[in-house]
Amino acid sequence: MERRKWEDLPEDCLVNVFRRVGMETLLLDVPFVCKSWYKATLNPLCWERLDFYDIMFVPKDDCFYRFYDVDGVRMVHKLMDEYGIKEFSAGSMIRFLVNRSNGKCTVLNLPADGCKEEVFKFVIDKCPALRCLSFSCDLFKTDYLPIIQELIEKCKYLEFLTILDFKVSNLKEIVVKIGLNCKNLWGFAAPFACIGEEEAAAIVTTLPHISYLILKHSRIDRKYLVEILHGCKRLFHLDVSNCSGFKIDDKLLKLASHIHTFKYEGVID
Repeated sequence: MERRKWEDLPEDCLVNVFRRVGMETLLLDVPFVCKSWYKATLNPLCWERLDFYDIMFVPKDDCFYRFYDVDGVRMVHKLMDEYGIKEFSAGSMIRFLVNRSNGKCTVLNLPADGCKEEVFKFVIDKCPALRCLSFSCDLFKTDYLPIIQELIEKCKYLEFLTILDFKVSNLKEIVVKIGLNCKNLWGFAAPFACIGEEEAAAIVTTLPHISYLILKHSRIDRKYLVEILHGCKRLFHLDVSNCSGFKIDDKLLKLASHIHTFKYEGVID
């Protein structure tokens, strides 16, 4: 019986396999195996997940970037060699892969370094089907609240949103916008935020059915944490580790007893 070759597999089967591998493999390995594999990597379904979070773009001489993966292994030289790239920038890389996804991207983690405000706006316009999004407020030059509110209006199918590095206390407005526009949202992460009376009330009133809430490294008084515990009855995962403003005691643990995972390591009173 003649054995079938991998390169002879139907394209839809190849796409089903390649969509499960990471960006590095899709960029630097799979396309160079054979023509049929290269053709399959052009299918937008292969680029549903774009994860730049563990990739650090480090500026060099204002026009070149070095490209590292999470283990610190240099990738840019191989990338530039394989694709004949003379000048490499984070923005062009992100635009290139977002365009390749052709609106099919559902998971997008943007890097804290190298992604500029205009790139962020481009990405949001090109990814209407986003389900999970993570970005840092450090990428904005100006007041980021209007930009984030516009993002939330466009990404109506969001299920999990992570906003890193809050600089000012405007969490209330963002949470209210999420409650109005993102009806499928079940997870929200806002580390380094400041949770006061208005923020806690907004979480309870507009996100009462949220199941994953990550507020680590934030400032939150005990009474506002208690309000969240009372108001969000469907919480499955709550992370307040390394927060300040309250002390963990038996009463607080009893209030959180309905939560499957309650993380509070490193809390500072």
